[in-house]
Amino acid sequence: MMKIKAPKIIAVLFAGGLALAAGVSMMPTAHASDQSSAKTQSMGLVMDNHALVRDAKAGVSYADVVKKVMPSVVKVEVTTAAKETSMDMPGLPNNPRSRQFFGSPFGGGRQGIISPPMHGLGSGVIVTKDGYILTNNHVVDDADKVKVTLQDGREFTAKVVGKDKESDVAVVKIEAHDLPAITLADSSLIQVGDVVLAVGNPFGLGQTVTMGIISATGRAAMDLKYQDFIQTDAAINPGNSGGALVDTDGRLIGINTAIYSESGGSEGIGLAIPTDLAREVMVSLVKDGKVTRGYIGVHIQPLTAALAKEFALKNDQGALIDEVVPNGPAAKAGLQNGDVILQFNGKAIADARRLSLEVASVAPGEKVPVGIWRDGAAKTVDVVVKDLPGQAQLAKNDSIQSDANDTLQGVAVTDLSAQERQQFSVPGKIQGAVVTQVDPSSAAADAGLKPGDVIMEINKQQVKSADDAVKLTSNAKDRTTLLHVWSSDGSHYLVVDESKAG
Repeated sequence: MMKIKAPKIIAVLFAGGLALAAGVSMMPTAHASDQSSAKTQSMGLVMDNHALVRDAKAGVSYADVVKKVMPSVVKVEVTTAAKETSMDMPGLPNNPRSRQFFGSPFGGGRQGIISPPMHGLGSGVIVTKDGYILTNNHVVDDADKVKVTLQDGREFTAKVVGKDKESDVAVVKIEAHDLPAITLADSSLIQVGDVVLAVGNPFGLGQTVTMGIISATGRAAMDLKYQDFIQTDAAINPGNSGGALVDTDGRLIGINTAIYSESGGSEGIGLAIPTDLAREVMVSLVKDGKVTRGYIGVHIQPLTAALAKEFALKNDQGALIDEVVPNGPAAKAGLQNGDVILQFNGKAIADARRLSLEVASVAPGEKVPVGIWRDGAAKTVDVVVKDLPGQAQLAKNDSIQSDANDTLQGVAVTDLSAQERQQFSVPGKIQGAVVTQVDPSSAAADAGLKPGDVIMEINKQQVKSADDAVKLTSNAKDRTTLLHVWSSDGSHYLVVDESKAG
C-alpha cells in the first residue's frame, strides 16, 4: 500500500533563505461587539461592510482594484541582532569562575557561542492614515529592528506596538501622516467562490499580485489557539506573510499568513487570518497593550453522533461540557457537567472550537445568554464572562498611557503552567511568572530579560504568579528593579534601571 506523506503548514516568512515551518491544530472567527465597534471607529479604521454584488459577470481586468490596493501594502524587513548563547563543555564545573577563566573550546564549563544577526522579510498592510500597520506575529517576533518600506520608496523604522502569538497577529507603527490606509470589509460576509487578490512581497522581489477564489472558510491549520483561516488558491509564497487578501472591491478581508505545502512553495492552498479577527486583536493591542479574552470556566469536548444520541439531541451540533471549573463563571451561573451548549450570546454553536472563540471574543464583565440542552430540554442561563486567568501585562508600552510609577515597562508575563514548563524546559522546583514578551526598546531588554525567563523574585520579594509580579511592579517608589531570574543558562540576578527612561 502506498503511504501518503502529510503536507506541511508553512508560515510564509522568508528568513535567512528558509521558510519557517509551523505545527498543526485550530479555531473559528469573532464578530465585533458594540463596544469594540466604537473602539474601531475611534482608531480611524475605514470600514465598508456591504456585501459583494455576486450576480455580475467576471471582468477582464482587475487593474483598477490593484492600483487602489497596492499603496496600502508595505514591505517589512526585520533584523535580530547577534546574540550570545552557551553550551556545556566537558571537564569543568558549570560556574561563573570556570566560565571566566576556562571559557575556550579547550576548557570546560559553559562555552559562549555568538549567533550571527538574522534577517527576515515579510509584508504588512496600512490600516490607518497615521501609521498603524497589520502584519503577522511570526514576521516581527523577536525582532530587534523593524524597517517598513512603502510602495513609493519611503522607508521608516517601525515600533512594534503589540503581538499576539495565539492568533499570529501583530501591529507595528510608523511615524507618518496621510498614509494610503486600506478599507476593511466584514469578513463574515465572504462566501466560498468569491474572487480574491493576494498582495505582498514574495521572495523579496517587490510587490506582487495573484488572483484566486475563496476555497473554504473556518479552516484549522496551525498550532494557534484562536484562528479561523480563510483558505484560498491565490498563490501565496515566502515573503507574503502579513500581506493583504482583498475582495474585488479592493477591501481587506484577510491577512495572508501561511501555506499548506509539501515543497515550501505555493501549491494552491493559502491561509489568511480573517479581517474581523485581526481587527479585534489589533484594537485590543493598541488600546489596552494586550489582548483580553473572555473566560467562563468550562472544559468542553466534541459532540459526536454517538454522544448526541445518548443526550437525546437531534444532531451533533453543540459543545458538551465535561467539567465545570469550581467557583468559575459557569459554575456560578448553574451550568453542569453534561450540559450541551447550543447557543452563546445569541450565536449558534456548531462545535467546541466555535464556543472557545465566541467566549474569547466577549469582553470580561459582560453578561451573556447561554442556550443549553439539559435532560432532554432546552434552557437559557445568563453567564457573566470573566478575564481569561493567568495573563498579565506588567506595564504598557511607551506608546500607550501607563502609570508612571509602574516598573518593568514593556514586559508581559503569564503563570508558570505545565505547558510553559514543558515549552521552556523549566524544572519543577522553580516557581514564579514566566516572561512572554519584552519590548526590544525597553530597559528590561537592555538588562537582558527575555521571553522564556522565569521571574522568581522582584526586589527580594517572592513571585508565585503573574498577579504577584503585577502587584510588585505597581506604584513602585524606586525606578530600579532587582530581579532574581531563572533562564536556560541557570539562575541569576538582573537590575532593570528605568530611571533614565523617557
